[in-house]
Amino acid sequence: MFAIVDIETTGGSYRNERITEVAIYRFDGTKIVDEFVSLVNPERLVPAYITQLTGISNEMLMDAPRFFEIARQIVEVTADCTFVAHNATFDYNFMKQEFRSLGYEFSRKQLCTVKLSRKLIPGQPSYSLGNLCQNLGIPIHARHRAAGDALATVELFQRLLALDVNQKFIVVPKTLRLSGINPNLNPAIFEKLPDQPGVYYFYNDEGVLIYVGKSKQIKSRILAHFTNEKTSKALRMKSEVADIDYQLTGSELIALLLESEEIKTHRPIYNKALRRNSFPVGLYSYTDQLGYIRLFLSSARNSEIPITTFTSQDDARSRMSAFVEEFGLCQKLCGLYQSQAACFHHGIGQCNGACIQEEAPEEYNSRVYAFLRLFELGEENCFLIDSGRSIEEKSIVWIEKGKYMGYGYCDENATFQHKDEVVEFLTRRDDNRDAYQIIRSFLKHKKVERIIRF
Repeated sequence: MFAIVDIETTGGSYRNERITEVAIYRFDGTKIVDEFVSLVNPERLVPAYITQLTGISNEMLMDAPRFFEIARQIVEVTADCTFVAHNATFDYNFMKQEFRSLGYEFSRKQLCTVKLSRKLIPGQPSYSLGNLCQNLGIPIHARHRAAGDALATVELFQRLLALDVNQKFIVVPKTLRLSGINPNLNPAIFEKLPDQPGVYYFYNDEGVLIYVGKSKQIKSRILAHFTNEKTSKALRMKSEVADIDYQLTGSELIALLLESEEIKTHRPIYNKALRRNSFPVGLYSYTDQLGYIRLFLSSARNSEIPITTFTSQDDARSRMSAFVEEFGLCQKLCGLYQSQAACFHHGIGQCNGACIQEEAPEEYNSRVYAFLRLFELGEENCFLIDSGRSIEEKSIVWIEKGKYMGYGYCDENATFQHKDEVVEFLTRRDDNRDAYQIIRSFLKHKKVERIIRF
């Protein structure tokens, strides 16, 4: 699916100017299936030369909706679409900037009909929309108005599609292969799926939940399940799914937390790997009689939250070996070298001798503490603020005294001045080893929009 877009603006710089008109035609490769056209109040005066060029005056925009009032409609009409425009970078940058000012990250794949025309219709004297359409016999009604230019771009794009017969430059999404699915599963359900972060659920004919998954793009991930014909498990599960449901989370972190919670609660048959344990090997510590902090690997325990976890023994030993070298730790005191004497690294000058008490505990432990800080939430009290399920809200993950307390959503304009006011928006959840590990791992590799400490 393609979203053919044209905008008019108050000027040429997306950093300093604003959109005054937008036209979007949702195009399936053959016909227009949806559209959105609107003037936009830029909340500033339109320069005279722009009015002369476009015909859009300040008087016309006085009662027009502001961008935030039409933002949701733009998101919906462009959902699951490739963003297509003539000089796409210009239109796309303006659109992204408008959404960024609202705290929303607008992201779509792009195609530029200028670049495509140069490749598929070489030798034209000019590739401006007006000149190109004139040379190709494509009429433009209301030049330099969003709807007129966008409709002309639709016809131009149709011609480019016809020329690109081998889809060398324009990849048209393939029709979903529905072979092997449960006859009780309505194929129309796939069109209604959102491509946003969340958790999805597969049910069988008896309404029993058989699989829970999470994704930053629900629709794309679900379609991947139903086009996977490589494994017997995938084929079997596809044939059993009679219904699909989902929960939008907005935040990828909340999707991870909710998926883990739902699998523990419902124990779906096709989530066996996650039901057993996503992190079977844990890293633990204790201080020995000589005052040295010792680290060791063990099966993840239910009664004690590990420092960090690994997916396997091989993964654990490999990553710990790298940490030992990075932080100058002792192989023996990290459980990687069994000996009554010094460790191997001491013999080649990479260990300072904590294994045979040549290095004082205080000096050695200072490097252990530096290593442990990689994994600490400590006694932190904070709210992790990230994107919500719509541009009007934010998601919140609540951590208190280093423990996961729950999550929720609030209005994007919330001030977060008082902790008790924020907690009202949140649903309490049980702290557990997996939730703790998910949060630490996420914060180590990715960022949330804001961290508010209290």
